[in-house]
Amino acid sequence: MKKFAIGIYAVVVAALMVWGYYQAIYVAPDEQTMHEVQRIFYYHVPSAMVAFLFFAISLLGSIGYLAFRNRVPELAQMADAWALAGAEVGVVFCTVVLITGPIWGRRAWGIWWTWDARLTTTLVLWLIYTSYLLLRRFAAGPQVQTLAAVLGIFGALDVPIVYMSNRWWRTQHPAPVFGGGSDSGIKDPKMLGAFGWNVLAWLAWGVLILALRYMLERRRQKNAEAEAFNALESQI
Repeated sequence: MKKFAIGIYAVVVAALMVWGYYQAIYVAPDEQTMHEVQRIFYYHVPSAMVAFLFFAISLLGSIGYLAFRNRVPELAQMADAWALAGAEVGVVFCTVVLITGPIWGRRAWGIWWTWDARLTTTLVLWLIYTSYLLLRRFAAGPQVQTLAAVLGIFGALDVPIVYMSNRWWRTQHPAPVFGGGSDSGIKDPKMLGAFGWNVLAWLAWGVLILALRYMLERRRQKNAEAEAFNALESQI
């Protein structure tokens, strides 16, 4: 039943991705200043929004692990699995942001990269969570989960800095599309619709990968617990 539900959801996700592509490429009108290259917006901005969401999930999982590791170990392991899954999926979407951004910037600014506040803080965010994943992958010992939780919390502190960077400092990056002032926002309803559908599509895809990664990590945890229990029994 679980596999059937996942299969149905995967079909819905695929349909949303196709529909979002259609909206971005064929329905949304041509932007007057940047023309066709502006269509990267429908992938770049939703990816950033979803990355922030999954880093927030990783933050909550890290806090949960530290809060319950001594009192409720099972709950702590579940929180740790959410923290790891959120970090992994967040890094995937943050990578998309760092790829689509320079492609867009090359056409809009004439350069691939500039060390302004928004771009630099986003790169730092990606590096912190990549370090988190490397720690989880290659480090060993009983304190790995604790160290990872602390690093995950530290990394999440950069998320609001990334979000506010082009409000706090003058940057090469454009002003905020939403909440940036009286002239901000998407005025054209077709553009707004294409943006909304792509946010939904990328979010749905991310949730699918997040759930699968969480279940895989929980299975790994239970297998590790069973192996440790069997090794203990063999020594008795």
